[in-house]
Amino acid sequence: MDLLVDIGNTNLKWATRQSATLSELQTVQHFGGLPIDLHATWDQLAVPDRVLVSNVGGEAVASIFERACRSYWDRSPAFAQTERSAHGVTIAYECPERLGVDRWLALVAAHQACKGPVLIVDAGTATTYDLLLGDGRHLGGLILPGIEMMRDSLLAGTHIPRVEPEEPDEPWAADTGAAVAAGSIQAPAALAERLCDLLAKQAGAHPELAVTGGDAERLLPALHRRARHQPDLVLQGLALIA
Repeated sequence: MDLLVDIGNTNLKWATRQSATLSELQTVQHFGGLPIDLHATWDQLAVPDRVLVSNVGGEAVASIFERACRSYWDRSPAFAQTERSAHGVTIAYECPERLGVDRWLALVAAHQACKGPVLIVDAGTATTYDLLLGDGRHLGGLILPGIEMMRDSLLAGTHIPRVEPEEPDEPWAADTGAAVAAGSIQAPAALAERLCDLLAKQAGAHPELAVTGGDAERLLPALHRRARHQPDLVLQGLALIA
């Protein structure tokens, strides 16, 4: 059994893999460490053969995680690293280390699953976009603030009072707080659709749209085209490179 872990800026996601099958995805906020409920769950977990990790959450949480693995199971985790060309994917970045390992793993998983051009949208603390051709060539990507970061930055730079409205049902609003909320969702959704159109012209084929990340379910209703929700996309990439 392998333990697969995706440490993001905010959340820690994990699953186990046995006989090529991933268990149900589990998600916790890590707050720069390992929360007590995660300790309680892992205390009951069988000893994994390997612990495979994608980490963009920083060195501090990685160090805490590594100590926990040694304490629980006497295992040293293997941290994945972005590769320039591997597993059928060639990234556009000249310096591979500048592409977050989570984005690389998502590219590897999407290339395996889609078999054609695909736009990957990861809606998390930041919202990232990566364009991939069917032959595995990564064209590059874009990065926006995530939904909450977009709202926070706007409210911090204006005199708009902070209001926490319900998630908008319409693409526009008749109230300032709701307008901020709607804008922070419609903007990344609109960019996803624009990039799909540009990728279609580049690839000469209609691309698939794969959406992952902690805020994927907030973004999906705003998209006007079919999208595949893949919350465990990074873990699927980890499983493939294993």
